[in-house]
Amino acid sequence: MMIAFTKRNIILYFRDKSAVFFSLLAVFILIALYVLFLGDLTAKGLPDFSSKKPLITSWFIAGVLAVTSMTTTLASLGILVEDRANNRVLDFYASPISRVKLVGGYISSALFIGFTMCTFTFIVAEIYLLLSGEALLSFDKTIMIGGVILLSVVSSGSMVLLAVSFIKTSNAFAAASTIIGTLLGFLAGIYIPIGTLPDYLQTIVKFFPVSHSAALFRQILMEISIMDAFSNAPIALKETFLFDMGVNYKINGVKATKLFSVFYLIGTTILFFTLSLLVLSRKR
Repeated sequence: MMIAFTKRNIILYFRDKSAVFFSLLAVFILIALYVLFLGDLTAKGLPDFSSKKPLITSWFIAGVLAVTSMTTTLASLGILVEDRANNRVLDFYASPISRVKLVGGYISSALFIGFTMCTFTFIVAEIYLLLSGEALLSFDKTIMIGGVILLSVVSSGSMVLLAVSFIKTSNAFAAASTIIGTLLGFLAGIYIPIGTLPDYLQTIVKFFPVSHSAALFRQILMEISIMDAFSNAPIALKETFLFDMGVNYKINGVKATKLFSVFYLIGTTILFFTLSLLVLSRKR
């Protein structure tokens, strides 16, 4: 029963072309801003070196993947809001399927859609890099990206599930989606590199789970470009660049490792999913 319900939600999402479009709207806006001025603005803040363009492009793609993981899972959970607003959930409650399986169906479909759309975005980015004359990622790095996509989607899905659990109408959901889509570019450190933000905003960014997803993506996608760019540079200069661009974070003066970011995402996922299930289980 849960598999059938999950399939139903997936079909409804992809059948609604506007839902698919708006789930990627924040990504389209980011790409437009990057092409129009963000790319040049970021490039002007860096010294000239041979791998400057691929470095900035990889940095941007990493941020887009992190944002996509949240916007697509959020859009897919709009089906839950619509079912609740139209009282379809009352019909589901009267059916033989349990409430746990219903919630599981919504979650499963959201994670499937998020992973599919995020993977699609990555494939498009790889094609763009190939057409631009850049080398494709190696097989092992591609597998690592797949793992980070999965972790990022699950983490983002847990957060938006908690947010959606409090939303009862389609209008409120649309407003929340707009606000979240707007803020994501800042919180993921794409509009403005984290190093240029005030300390209190840097703290917010560092504790926002999507920022850690972006950092993991950047560490994989930018690795070769960083090696080329800073091969003859002082270590201090390289470290400053990595912290300023959100490739690495310092929390309480200590550098956050890849493992820390992974466990941070896992921990926040467990926390938000637990809170979400508690809220949804009390809904009448």
